[in-house]
Amino acid sequence: MGAAIGTDEKGSRNVELNIIPFIDLMSCLTAFLLVTAVWVNIAKLDVKTAGKARDQIKEPKDDPELSVLIQKGQIWVGVSRVGDFTVIPNTQGGYDWPKLEQVLKDQKSSAFFVDKTNIEIAAESTAAEPVSYQQMVLAMDVAVKVGFADVGITEPLGLSARPQL
Repeated sequence: MGAAIGTDEKGSRNVELNIIPFIDLMSCLTAFLLVTAVWVNIAKLDVKTAGKARDQIKEPKDDPELSVLIQKGQIWVGVSRVGDFTVIPNTQGGYDWPKLEQVLKDQKSSAFFVDKTNIEIAAESTAAEPVSYQQMVLAMDVAVKVGFADVGITEPLGLSARPQL
């Protein structure tokens, strides 16, 4: 690509635009885009909505469902239709994640959930008693580690098994 610039006494000059640095920059940006697109797909956490909406009436299912409710001072694990609830109180260091893992392993080995992979998780967080998002992600990680691959997120009132206080 050339252009004639100026008409001074020495004549016009032929100026060429060097596009090689531009091509190098674009190739580097394309490679960076492709690499980060792969990282984004690898690092994602697949979740789905579960439970019922606030105004929706949920039809009772024949099969029991496993629900986990994270509160500020404890974790509840409940089985719907049976009304079986396990309370996991906090330890000095915070939530008792090994105990939650053991309770979920026991539920996974029971006849109700040996073939199931779905679980509902909710966090009850208020301004007075906050539950961080990281705590909910840790509960999801524990559930996936035990064998519940289909983790569903819902609000506390949408859980199939909710403790009545």
